[in-house]
Amino acid sequence: MSHSPEDARPARAAELFVRCLENEGVSTIFGIPGEENLDVMDALLDSPIRFVATRHEQGAAFMADVHGRLTGRAGVCLSTLGPGATNLVTGVADATMDGAPVVAIAGQAPTTRLHKESHQVIDLVRLFEPVTKYGAQITSPDTIPEIVRKAFKVAETEKPGCTFIEFPTNVAAAKVWGKAPLRAQSATPPMPPPSKVAQAAEIISRARNPLIMAGNGVVRAHAAKELLRFAERLNLPVATTFMAKGVVPSSHPLSLGAVGLQDRDYVSCGFLRADVIVCVGYDIVEYHPHLWHSEEDRKIVHIHSAPAEVDEHYIVECGVVGQIGASLDAIAEQARPHPGPPADRDLREFVLEELASHADDTECPVTPQKIVWDLRQALGAEDIAVCDVGAHKMWMARMYPAEAPNTCIISNGLAAMGIAVPGAIAAKLARPERRVVAVTGDAGFMMNSQELETAIRVGADIVVLIWNDSAYGLIRWKQLGEFGRESNVALTNPDFVRYAESFGARGYRVKAAEELGDMLQQALSEGGVAVIDCPVDYRENLKLSARLGKLVCAS
Repeated sequence: MSHSPEDARPARAAELFVRCLENEGVSTIFGIPGEENLDVMDALLDSPIRFVATRHEQGAAFMADVHGRLTGRAGVCLSTLGPGATNLVTGVADATMDGAPVVAIAGQAPTTRLHKESHQVIDLVRLFEPVTKYGAQITSPDTIPEIVRKAFKVAETEKPGCTFIEFPTNVAAAKVWGKAPLRAQSATPPMPPPSKVAQAAEIISRARNPLIMAGNGVVRAHAAKELLRFAERLNLPVATTFMAKGVVPSSHPLSLGAVGLQDRDYVSCGFLRADVIVCVGYDIVEYHPHLWHSEEDRKIVHIHSAPAEVDEHYIVECGVVGQIGASLDAIAEQARPHPGPPADRDLREFVLEELASHADDTECPVTPQKIVWDLRQALGAEDIAVCDVGAHKMWMARMYPAEAPNTCIISNGLAAMGIAVPGAIAAKLARPERRVVAVTGDAGFMMNSQELETAIRVGADIVVLIWNDSAYGLIRWKQLGEFGRESNVALTNPDFVRYAESFGARGYRVKAAEELGDMLQQALSEGGVAVIDCPVDYRENLKLSARLGKLVCAS
């Protein structure tokens, strides 16, 4: 390819590297400076790319994760070698298992000491191999354009995930001549095979009680409109996984809500009645097939951009592989609509009635249903709730009515605690026009609460809503359900109001259930960073278990 005169001049490899990042459309890098990424940090001073210095590398990786989920373009995180890089691992694994495009970059010691035992040196490419789609060490400045291009292409190609680049410090400082970024290209899933479209249409047409289960692949494919059109044309009810909440608006008559909480939850009744389950963009990492298809007696139609995973409970009758939106439109043209109202329409009323019945609760600690109700009233349809992992995640996943994709962001692949606060910061930076709430338990909040300082420093106006039970609440729920007693889950928390104020944020404490709604509205309207400490009554957990059965989610 031709190069400009500028490309003919010698440059530091780090400068070429940053130009390659610019070429990929990178607007923000989350990370922590270190000795082994000095040249990259210096090159960024001459770049339009914004560097967000975080307080922990895990926070940086979670920010890149949520950035990738919201934008569809790879989020980028940066660390130094050794402990800086190892701190990225949880967020990197979370991105890969959740299908979020991320490129993780780590500095490394000079290549002259990588062959022997050396200070802070570990083989980072091997370390990241199990939790990434691709990893490479840059050993020559001349390979930078290819390695960066491949890292972004692989990260963003279905199924998205994290890729890793190791950049030794002596290579970053070296001179390079005549090299330029490669043209960015992205792969497009093929159109669906007509024979498979016809087969799927015939199976659906012959079904007595077909049901759609939509997964995160629908969000990634931006196929929510086609899914709704498909469901409406064929008159089919739609259940979603936790990570696909909002692909069909919760207020829509065909919406059944989310599945994946318990083995006898209300939506499970629909699966028991169904004879054909149309899985659209469904990834089995979200909700294992044995939990909804243990009998292996239903026909499964798999509609996705990639072939189905091999699983004895997920043997498909027909797989339609290609562009999800195009597949749905093509099948809808050929399939016969299901007559009459869907048999499962009454199921959606169950959770809506339960949610509304707690709107006027006055108990304090506050019931989970009341917290979800007040949060939904405070946020608009396009606003974003970033949910951490814990007991509160179960209530949010089951009951929070999402009206659009990526407005209730839940990690349910790796399901890592600590994602809410850094994730909310990334969400606000990526979507500054929307209001953002980090929904977290007290335990998850403390895992990355240091990022409150990051939020204030970079002007990310977020509200942190803490469901406070002074415990690892989900584990307590499972312990009581399994053994009738708890073991080592109680915690002692700081004064969260004073803690927030020590960072320069505003702190609120709920002392009566009636206060929560007004506090949320005030915190959201005043701007800046706010923390709301809300005591939660998790006695409702066991009441729910008594009605619905055993929890099926591990985290």
